[in-house]
Amino acid sequence: MIIAAAWGLDALLGDPEFLPHPVRAIGRLITALEHPARKSIASARIAGIVVGLMVPLIAFAGTFALILAAVLVDIRLGTLVSIFLVYTTLSTRCLGQEARAVLQRLEAGDTAGARKRLARIVGRDTNKLSQQEIVRATVETVSENTVDGIVSPLFYAFLGGAPLAMAFKAISTLDSMVGYKDERYREFGWFSARLDDAANYIPARLCLLLIPIAALAVMPGRMMKIVRIMLRDGGKSPSPNAGFPESGFAAALGVQLGGACRYKGVMHEKPLLGSKEKELALADIAKSIRLMWATSILTLLLVCCYSFFR
Repeated sequence: MIIAAAWGLDALLGDPEFLPHPVRAIGRLITALEHPARKSIASARIAGIVVGLMVPLIAFAGTFALILAAVLVDIRLGTLVSIFLVYTTLSTRCLGQEARAVLQRLEAGDTAGARKRLARIVGRDTNKLSQQEIVRATVETVSENTVDGIVSPLFYAFLGGAPLAMAFKAISTLDSMVGYKDERYREFGWFSARLDDAANYIPARLCLLLIPIAALAVMPGRMMKIVRIMLRDGGKSPSPNAGFPESGFAAALGVQLGGACRYKGVMHEKPLLGSKEKELALADIAKSIRLMWATSILTLLLVCCYSFFR
């Protein structure tokens, strides 16, 4: 009930700025811990390990304590607090809204506006992207964040309720803030990046089941092709997890993802995923959003059905 209600809130509200969001508190905690950890520990890697362990532990303990305090007041209040906290870990509506905002600007011929909007949800440089590159980047981020923002939080909420879901969100936030390979974070963020890989390992592989089945509602007739391509290309990405959802979405759409990307001025060549049956088009952004929603709904149904019948 808690997970279903939290999913429903996310589907209805998304991430309105007027609501307090624990992820912002987690971000401030990471910032507050980084400087003293670097100052007191000579090794940047060890300092990063300390912060990388402390943040999810604090997130777990803080969430548990908050729910316990609410339950001591009234069990119904504890349930409401749990629902709200799980809701804040989910990103189905927000991810769809951000991707659709990019699509709307492209449809209006506002390529510059689409680049700026895309920069809100991707890490690559967007200021020189062509229309097709914007489409590719949008589809890639929708597919990858289907794991980070939907499947993984639901998976951990199912295993350990709001505390474990919030601990996962802390790990994900750590990776987004310090998990870079630049000069500042190569050593300090090493552990956080590895921890995020480990946390998403099982959920990413659950997509081998989720995406092909979800695609039946959006792109019927491609289920076996999606499975074959995910098995073939899922392990090609430098990330141990990103290749599975990206290759699944590529197969569902009949396109090829990956290729050249520029990050902070440096060109990187990502492996090609999927089989190029056609060129990427604006419609593929809308299709990827629908597939993301279908995957989110399917994950929720599986969690609820297992919980009901076990």
